[in-house]
Amino acid sequence: MADKSLSIMGGLVFDGVSEEPSAHPVHTRDGVIVSLEGPPPADAEIIEADGCLVTPGFLDLHFHAYAVSLDARELEGLPLSYVTAKAAQRLKAALGRGFTTVRDVAGGDIGLQMAIDQGLLAGPRYLFSGPGLSQTGGHGDMRPGHLRGGSTCSHLCEVVDGVEPLRTVVRDRFRTGAHVIKLFTSGGVFSPTDPLRNPQYSVDEVAAVCYEASVRGSYVAAHAYSPEAIIHSVANGVRTIEHGNLLDEESAALMVERDAYLVPTLGCYDSMDRRGDQLGLPPVSQVKNREVLRRGLDSIWIARQAGVKIGLGTDLMGDLENDQLFEFRTRCQVDEVADVLRSATSVNADIVGRPDLGAIREGAAADLVVLDGNPFDRPEALWTAQRTVVQSGKVVFP
Repeated sequence: MADKSLSIMGGLVFDGVSEEPSAHPVHTRDGVIVSLEGPPPADAEIIEADGCLVTPGFLDLHFHAYAVSLDARELEGLPLSYVTAKAAQRLKAALGRGFTTVRDVAGGDIGLQMAIDQGLLAGPRYLFSGPGLSQTGGHGDMRPGHLRGGSTCSHLCEVVDGVEPLRTVVRDRFRTGAHVIKLFTSGGVFSPTDPLRNPQYSVDEVAAVCYEASVRGSYVAAHAYSPEAIIHSVANGVRTIEHGNLLDEESAALMVERDAYLVPTLGCYDSMDRRGDQLGLPPVSQVKNREVLRRGLDSIWIARQAGVKIGLGTDLMGDLENDQLFEFRTRCQVDEVADVLRSATSVNADIVGRPDLGAIREGAAADLVVLDGNPFDRPEALWTAQRTVVQSGKVVFP
């Protein structure tokens, strides 16, 4: 928490929900927004924001702190000590880009959360799922088909089959501090042996995981691309669909009916298309990536037309993590700036159940970003690096 007040003066303010920004100050004390009018307190640190847009701190709801390589087999075997050191760099960089909260879906653990909370390393507010859950031969099973044996649990994924084994694992995830449970319910770009579109896990398995999450007041996030996998997931209790690139009208309508959210991750496919070959993305993954890249922008239009609530995530692996801000650039190809900003702030805060985040109003957490310019006039201000980042009322970047 800040030990004195901080005021942002002279800028336009996007509050996380409105269609247009408005001109007023933002006054904070002890890490909380206390007023949106009047002069700053006498002891306030002042940020001059003339010509800038002030927004709530961004939330990235599809972050992977431990995804330090694009090579799944290498990632499986890297020492956790090395992976954690790389994760600390990734988290600090994300905070500097304005992502003051991240949800780590498929990875992370309570130790990383404790280190951030205790100030041992700099990073965003940290929510995690632990390793994502995959069926044998599913998206989280990174064993190549031509090799025998190998581990079925790594830093990002764990292979678990059957209703009762899944119940045990989910209960242990919550015992060890998980915010959310991650399921893989379709194939994906990185996995070597599963088709992209096929639904994964049985009805009973998905329903059991969703039930266990619900009785803990939590929810399930499902990696799902195809309409079949989206319907299979949402019909059995999944709350957020991650990616959803092949979404169609039928699956979008069910998401609206069941009050499910879409968390698209469009920028990562563009990054893999531009940089994947250079960074060692396997050819089979490059082929699958091109399919979901083509369809991703269409999924946003379909979801908007249907009334699906749309969040925002990035899903960047390995050295692609420095493309995090390009998620905004990709989304602005199909969405209005206000919609993109709402996705990254208030909608994402709704998903994680944190009304104190993603908003600029009295009583909200003083997590703020001062952009170098106004993206309502010049959208590229969203993805250029120049910005001031405030977390809990304290300037943390630059």
